[in-house]
Amino acid sequence: MKQYDTLIVGSGLFGATVAYCLNKAGKKVLVIDKRPHIAGNVYTEKMEGIIVHKYGAHIFHTNNREVWRFVNQFAEFNRFTNSPVANYKGEIYSLPFSMYTFNKMWGVVTPEEAKAKIEEQKAAAGIEEPKNLEEQAIRLVGTDIYQKLIKGYTEKQWGRDCTELPPFIIKRLPVRFTYDNNYFNALFQGIPVGGYTKMVENMLEGIEVKLNTDYLDHREEFNAMAEQVIYTGPIDAYFGFELGTLEYRKVDFETELLDMPNFQGNAAVNYTDRETPWTRIIEHKWFEFGKDENGNDLPKTVISREYSAQWKPGDEPYYPVNDAKNGALYQKYAALAKEEPNVIFGGRLGEYKYYDMDQVIASALELVKKLNS
Repeated sequence: MKQYDTLIVGSGLFGATVAYCLNKAGKKVLVIDKRPHIAGNVYTEKMEGIIVHKYGAHIFHTNNREVWRFVNQFAEFNRFTNSPVANYKGEIYSLPFSMYTFNKMWGVVTPEEAKAKIEEQKAAAGIEEPKNLEEQAIRLVGTDIYQKLIKGYTEKQWGRDCTELPPFIIKRLPVRFTYDNNYFNALFQGIPVGGYTKMVENMLEGIEVKLNTDYLDHREEFNAMAEQVIYTGPIDAYFGFELGTLEYRKVDFETELLDMPNFQGNAAVNYTDRETPWTRIIEHKWFEFGKDENGNDLPKTVISREYSAQWKPGDEPYYPVNDAKNGALYQKYAALAKEEPNVIFGGRLGEYKYYDMDQVIASALELVKKLNS
């Protein structure tokens, strides 16, 4: 008899969701994580009473009612709405691209005027079938917005010219001809009161968790302990990079506690010129409306500057570089993964996929249904 029914490698949202569901179904589960904390990249911690998103801003948003019901078992969500702004050399624009943006950029007032301006710029560019991100962006919003609000930010984020990036990356960018500055088109949106770490703690309540534990260093020992393994780490690392290394981008953070109540007046400000080295500044207190848990104003503030950089093995991977080359390499690793006995690969790193948080949870819930069927 094995000691556990399931070993789950990684305590992020995918691992924690599967762990909760299997534990609820009466399975004996062990969760291990190589980091010194649970919750993966959604980990939050307090600094001077301010809940800090340690690995960058995470705003929960979904149209999936099943996922929304699921997460609300573990946390109360506040009414935070993601309304970032763009700073282009001191000019401030509303994001996502909406009538506020078009009015500031061109002085237009009606949706018809905004559409006409974009159509005029699209016609001048003469792009029929976009071959890269630059051409796709101009087809979406015209040349002016591309030059000021997309080009510099995107090139910093991906570390390459927009003409070298595939067009699909920009397709999820919201463009709307209304005076609505909510970034997400989602029925449900907010941030867990008390932070994501508290939410994941509630998901893992009653489940054995071992931190500072690297599965790949002790694979045989751990495999001998459980009937099956659910692995949420990088798929190429699992196979010792034997087919080559999948590419990621990483994000470096420069976090400061400031002795002032308000630094930038918004949770997120994107710096869209190429010259500013950081991509954005997060002011964490505004995720909670500048208040502590008792509703009191917080006298200080915490900001994080984010710098996108090239990932190398040993760094924390943030998002995959989903181009044709990496996609083809992932498919080879996925074929190997199918042949691996009693191991299931899941999550952002295990599937080499750019997942939003609700998609991670939906994928985990789908896996549990299969396991329990």
